[in-house]
Amino acid sequence: MLKVLFVASEAAPFAKTGGLGDVIGSLPKELKNQGIDVRVIMPKYSSIPPEFANKMTQIASLTVPVGWRRQYCGLYELEYQGLTWYFTDNEYYFKRGNLYGYYDEAERFAYFCRATLKALPQLGFMPDIIHCHDWQTGPLSAMLRQQYLVRNEYSGIKTVFTIHNLMYQGIFPGDILGDLLGLPPSVFTEEGLEFYGQVNFLKGGLAFSDCITTVSKSYVQEIQQPYFGEKLDGFLVKRKSDLYGIVNGIDYDVYNPAADTEVHANYTWRGTTKRLENKLKLQAELGLPVGKQTPVLGIVSRLVNSKGLDLIAHIMEELLSLDVQLVILGTGEERFEQMFTDAARRYPQKVSANITFSDRLAHRIYAGSDLFLMPSRFEPCGIGQLIALRYGSIPIVRQVGGLKDTITQFNPETGEGNGFSFINYNAHEMLSVIEEALTLYKDRTQWAKLIKNAMRSDHSWQRSASEYRALYEKLAIH
Repeated sequence: MLKVLFVASEAAPFAKTGGLGDVIGSLPKELKNQGIDVRVIMPKYSSIPPEFANKMTQIASLTVPVGWRRQYCGLYELEYQGLTWYFTDNEYYFKRGNLYGYYDEAERFAYFCRATLKALPQLGFMPDIIHCHDWQTGPLSAMLRQQYLVRNEYSGIKTVFTIHNLMYQGIFPGDILGDLLGLPPSVFTEEGLEFYGQVNFLKGGLAFSDCITTVSKSYVQEIQQPYFGEKLDGFLVKRKSDLYGIVNGIDYDVYNPAADTEVHANYTWRGTTKRLENKLKLQAELGLPVGKQTPVLGIVSRLVNSKGLDLIAHIMEELLSLDVQLVILGTGEERFEQMFTDAARRYPQKVSANITFSDRLAHRIYAGSDLFLMPSRFEPCGIGQLIALRYGSIPIVRQVGGLKDTITQFNPETGEGNGFSFINYNAHEMLSVIEEALTLYKDRTQWAKLIKNAMRSDHSWQRSASEYRALYEKLAIH
């Protein structure tokens, strides 16, 4: 049986800030269903809920070199949902209020990469493939190739590195190469970790892993172009023969309108009348006028520039002059938080701005909104539109990255398609598509057909996991 170790800085339900956590929490389950012995290792953050932390068993302790430092590592194990999870424990690095955002990020995740490699002989599980995720794990492939593959027990291990978002790279001063990573000057080159005189953690993963994946087929093409390439497009072009796009899925056990305990009423694509109950109760819960005829437009998002929120800012007044209610959930940049808060103050009958994060409210917005807006400037894959489809909230997206790969424009003549999309990063082009969607909303027959198409779209992990499995098998043979 093929053995794969996932290495990641977060995973649902233990500790999560975004889409990476969702992927690590759900993809391994499907890989196991497909016959792979897959396990996951991540930091043991103090924020991991007690119901998990209290069930962990310490299986080893070791000393981890971080440059000249010698740091303690406790290695913990937990069986959860049929999978084995490992946690690296060091309170100095991981007993903090948040997962990220500290002055010593380079040291924290250099430690995590080194601790993972040092721990392997203690696990009783030597993987065929180590699958690293995002910049926090980028140096691991460099460390493995430079210092560990020569040792008998590590020989033959192959590495996969997944880019979840190329914008986040982990860029630090050049002197950390030896001081924290313990790597020789020979890797501080254009072909290695060097990036404009600094050390780039993500580039370490790109340079030293056996193959690279990212989270949609369109994003693979985009990141090889300067506009999306974040100054790494040339490097990625050089490695394009080892570069694969595999679209993300979502956990159909977690996101299941037929069984979701967070929503007001359960329903399936075979009978969506109960869906209306979710809408009416969402309107009431948020203090909006309750009415089944008024379409509800939902946004569940980090409120940051890359999500296309400046497009909404340009047409906010025109949008709110339409017969529509706008429901927002998320936190982020102050200017966008303020924009939605001000809109809710000026149009209390039309806008509900929830500047927070609530998993329960997120589920209720997916189940109760008629439309779901994601006008991203770029979007490696996107999770929101996949969840919206599952719940029958019709996505309006920009044709970019994973949004382009998963949302097909609805055609009333053929009855095909699962949403609405626009091409250019243009506010009035977006508004025109919103108006088109609101017009179709009045045609109850066509709208019912569209909801059925959306809910029957298959974005479970099954197909994507089989693509990962094929990639692992190919690597293991060579």
